[in-house]
Amino acid sequence: MKKLFFDTEFTGLHQGTTLISIGIVADSGEKFYAEFNDYAITQVDDWIKNNVIANLNRPNHKENEWIVVDTSVIVYGDTAYIKQYLEHWLSQFDKVEIWSDCLSYDWVLFNQIWGHAFDIPKNIYYIPFDICTLFKVKGIDPDVSRESFANMTDDSRKHNALWDAEVIAECYSKLMS
Repeated sequence: MKKLFFDTEFTGLHQGTTLISIGIVADSGEKFYAEFNDYAITQVDDWIKNNVIANLNRPNHKENEWIVVDTSVIVYGDTAYIKQYLEHWLSQFDKVEIWSDCLSYDWVLFNQIWGHAFDIPKNIYYIPFDICTLFKVKGIDPDVSRESFANMTDDSRKHNALWDAEVIAECYSKLMS
């Protein structure tokens, strides 16, 4: 089963939060990154502005657009547009399991792209896995800096969903070796 490591950035730690970006890295190297333009701007506070929006590739992009670079797909647009490209990207894999970090919000928001958990693509295993739990099982404090643990320190990219997904993938690799 293919492993996909993913992260999202969103408008806050509350029930009505909305997606700002999503990054996914497959264990075989393929990548997907999207920035949403239909998130709830009214929910964006100074922290999100300075730490998330500031690390987007194109923070004011309003048009729907997709780009392919090597094995990476990059999409800018609204949720419906991003969903099309995400479904297409996911279809290259027979069966996948999803890994994230502190995935409570990530998994709910991922499912919300399709409107309901029962509507996610059928090749996605319905049980997500959390890197935090893996740290705990391996006897490592789950509050450890992921970037330090993965030897991937680049503070200028922190809180960019694709960068965070790459860090999660490296943490998983290191924890499992």
